[in-house]
Amino acid sequence: MLRSGDIAPDFNLPDQDGRSTQLSALLSEGPVLLYFYPADFTPGCTKEACDIRDMHDDISDVGIRVIGISPQGEDSHTRFRDKHGLPFTLLADPTKSAVKDYGVNGPLGIGVRRATFFIREDGRIDDVVVADLLVGKHGDFIRQAVARRQS
Repeated sequence: MLRSGDIAPDFNLPDQDGRSTQLSALLSEGPVLLYFYPADFTPGCTKEACDIRDMHDDISDVGIRVIGISPQGEDSHTRFRDKHGLPFTLLADPTKSAVKDYGVNGPLGIGVRRATFFIREDGRIDDVVVADLLVGKHGDFIRQAVARRQS
């Protein structure tokens, strides 16, 4: 798995609306909080997405962009985003290419590990948290990233 100081692998994945999204283009606009999650509509993933939604104003106020990635397709992401009023982009990775590049493939290649990466504009990973079951650790991690940008 990638660690702090590593270069974040670039990717080009479709968002919930079918638009091609490239990490390098996103980073040209500022830092990115990139989070990987197992599946739309599952209890843990819904809680995580809604927690991020509820912090989104604070996140965007310090110039950070949020991107979520999971293996589900664009249609599932659209329904998930609409149902929960998510103000951030969800990317479809059905072949798990980004999942594998970031080292967050589940055990024996099954599923996706819950991981959040804070990536600086220069493409380096500033920090990372992996907590498969402890969804709250991701919220704490995000609040710390926001606090560092405010100081």
